[in-house]
Amino acid sequence: MRDGWIRVPVGADADRWATRGGCRRVLLIVHNVTSATRLLDVVGLFRDDLRVQLLATCPGTSPFRSGTSELLAALGVPVLPWEQALDAGADLAVSASFGGQLHLVKGSLAVLSHGVGYNKRLATPDTGHRTPDTGHRTPDTGHRAPSALGADTGADPVFGLSPEWVLAEDGAPVADAMVLSHPTQLDRLRESCPEAADTAVLCGDPCFDRILAARPRRRAFRRALGVRPGQRLVLLNSTWNPTSLFGDGGDDGDVRVRESSKGAPSDVLPLLLSRLPELPVDEYRIAAVLHPNVWHGHGPGQIRLWLDGAARAGLTLVDPVTDWRQALIAADAVVGDFGSVSYYAAAIGTPVLVAAPGLTVVEQASQVAEFVREAPRLDPYAPLRPQLDAVLTDGRVPPGPAALTSSCPGESAGRLRELFYRLIGIPEPAAPALLDPLPLPAHRPARATAPLRVLTEAGHREVSLRRFAAARYEPDGPGDGHLAVHEDTLDPGALDLADLILQHTPPGRPDDPRLGPPRQWAAEVLDRHRSCALAALVTGPDSCTAVDRTGRAWELTGHGLDPAAAASALLAWRAAHSGGAEPAELAVRSGGAVHRVTVTPSR
Repeated sequence: MRDGWIRVPVGADADRWATRGGCRRVLLIVHNVTSATRLLDVVGLFRDDLRVQLLATCPGTSPFRSGTSELLAALGVPVLPWEQALDAGADLAVSASFGGQLHLVKGSLAVLSHGVGYNKRLATPDTGHRTPDTGHRTPDTGHRAPSALGADTGADPVFGLSPEWVLAEDGAPVADAMVLSHPTQLDRLRESCPEAADTAVLCGDPCFDRILAARPRRRAFRRALGVRPGQRLVLLNSTWNPTSLFGDGGDDGDVRVRESSKGAPSDVLPLLLSRLPELPVDEYRIAAVLHPNVWHGHGPGQIRLWLDGAARAGLTLVDPVTDWRQALIAADAVVGDFGSVSYYAAAIGTPVLVAAPGLTVVEQASQVAEFVREAPRLDPYAPLRPQLDAVLTDGRVPPGPAALTSSCPGESAGRLRELFYRLIGIPEPAAPALLDPLPLPAHRPARATAPLRVLTEAGHREVSLRRFAAARYEPDGPGDGHLAVHEDTLDPGALDLADLILQHTPPGRPDDPRLGPPRQWAAEVLDRHRSCALAALVTGPDSCTAVDRTGRAWELTGHGLDPAAAASALLAWRAAHSGGAEPAELAVRSGGAVHRVTVTPSR
């Protein structure tokens, strides 16, 4: 037994130790976290089958290997070193990517796409069995010459469709079954690599089917992301690559990269981030989905540091493995690029502003290229809100994604399971083939710790209110202004300028001993910051306790309104009606809705 090789349920003496040793082996080949997400879509197709043993392995050829070990550990199936996986073989191996020595795997191999088909150009790496030179194969070996592959133009081959990726050195297809979701992909495979066309199987898209099945839960997903009545959820989305929305380079000849006043190129991300404060926080909820290769290539900690300012202004980073589809379903609009998430968004009818079309990366005959050519384009140099309002009002999306994502929506589970069991060589289970439902994400309400510039207009029993987080300038528009600052602000100096100071108790802990009772906390805050008129402790999703300098306190219940906004409304009403008795209820106009705020004196 070699060092690091496992002994159960496979190995030289596994028969002695395995409790169920007669199982058929299904090997999940996990290149990286990205490919694992698609494999996780289909592992449930083997549920309740005592005849099947799942195994996993990682070829170790992907440059994005960070996070893979942790994901495999969470999956909880035996993980084989790659060399042992090649030695042991399997009845069925399932991969969601090309790369590595897949042609050496013993047993049937099915390859799934880990996006909406194969759309990107990507040079083949030196995987140990093929180098870029041998990728340009000669006619006497049955492979195409460089001119047929576009090598004379310098273009990279299309990942997943070109011979460099889908054929082994001997000219045979790498996969026994190449799973495609739409006949247009099969047409492109026939044109690009006819040698592999006979391995293609149309099975639909399990990722898309899980999205479709979960759409009735859209309201629950929106509540999980803290989207309040009247708010519109805008999802920022980026694939990986220097020319992506999150990327910093790659002049693809588009508006995405322009010359600055000093002649230096400027990428779109800092421009977009600088415009997020233009959006009133009670009208727009902002979240971001970044490709796993961005997360694990640069590190989650680094991503959080890069986006710290946006997060303090209310941006929520969505888990790129477990929650991105729920966020996509919940979104009202997407600002994205040429990645699959933008395409899936359009496929379910969500308008997309394309910020990075990736013209040098996307294969121009693909459905994604057609989509980014037709979708409205973000101008990062123009105000953001009018562009968002335009696509939200229009609501139209190009028709391609809805028609071309899958030729058999809702049918992938049955088709894939039939394929898998046919390759294994045993009958399917009698129970229906079903994909796992998308889980309800943890509650992630927006919480801005950046200073809030608040514009208010107070009437008899109503207050109109707009709040802007991390605004660089005084917002335009009518009304009186005040500054609301969270106690955990990055800049403590802002607290000395605050008219309203905020704090949140931990979820489920309104009596957190670290803060003390609301009156005690407020008294300490108001004593430290003498210019502050009101202190408000948020004690629940819709409630807070507000205390003024005289010690008077009120319990505010927002009924769908952010309690911090309710506190600002009370401050504005009291400033406009000095000496008047507070009404038992205020109507607060904010975020495109009218919210009822009950005002109860606290004893």
